[in-house]
Amino acid sequence: MDGRPLLFLDSGIGGIPYCLDFSLANPGEPVVYAADRLHFPYGKRGKDDLVSIVLSLMGRLVPLVDPKLVIVACNTASVSALDGLREAFPGLPFVGTVPAVKPAAAGSKKRKIGVLGTERTVEGEYLAGLIRTYGNGCDVTALAAPDLVEFVEHRYTGSGAEERRNAVLPWVRRFRDAGVDALVLGCTHFLFLRDEFRREAAPGITVYDSVSGVSGRAAALFDERDLRAGVPPGAGKKPGLLVITGAEAPESSWLRWADYLGFRLALLEDM
Repeated sequence: MDGRPLLFLDSGIGGIPYCLDFSLANPGEPVVYAADRLHFPYGKRGKDDLVSIVLSLMGRLVPLVDPKLVIVACNTASVSALDGLREAFPGLPFVGTVPAVKPAAAGSKKRKIGVLGTERTVEGEYLAGLIRTYGNGCDVTALAAPDLVEFVEHRYTGSGAEERRNAVLPWVRRFRDAGVDALVLGCTHFLFLRDEFRREAAPGITVYDSVSGVSGRAAALFDERDLRAGVPPGAGKKPGLLVITGAEAPESSWLRWADYLGFRLALLEDM
């Protein structure tokens, strides 16, 4: 039995759908979710800068929370810093979140797929490598949507159905004009708008993401490395910890997220 927590890392709220998906399937596992609000957004940063930020943050978090596994719940951080993290922490398993190019390419009948992400993701060599390896010869239209990241981070919780629809509609139209029939949500923040993307993309465009794949990979590593907490059936879900950086006091929005998740809120600077 291993009672240490699973650590999720993102620049903001984008990784919460991944955290929820895993926690619902594994209710006995303790969880820490770290949101690096000090350096949000990651997508506009250069690779070297981002790698330095993520390695430094992990260097602070690992001694504090002693995670047994880390999910880098951010496409931008994963495609930029995953190799560096594995090198810097060789005994700690990491699971990255990368654009779901492989299933999208396999499912595309037109052999045209779209990827929506941040600047760092769509312009980086990692995505190009995914396309070369798993693109199955498909034409790929990759677009960066930094404004959509900002919308989810700052305005999603107060937005209504029409505002959310209007936020995704221009992007769906651009991909439809490009002739794609498979669309990859290549930023974790966009998962909050997955239902809107699916509604506006239908019919004709299937929307793909990596949530189930990431949860499945983490669960497989738990079993392979005997990392399960071993909580008896019926013991219930353990309360988690939500850690944020760059704040002198808890922001009201993060208090609401902590309440929604059932997590305790802490500032990294106070830990």
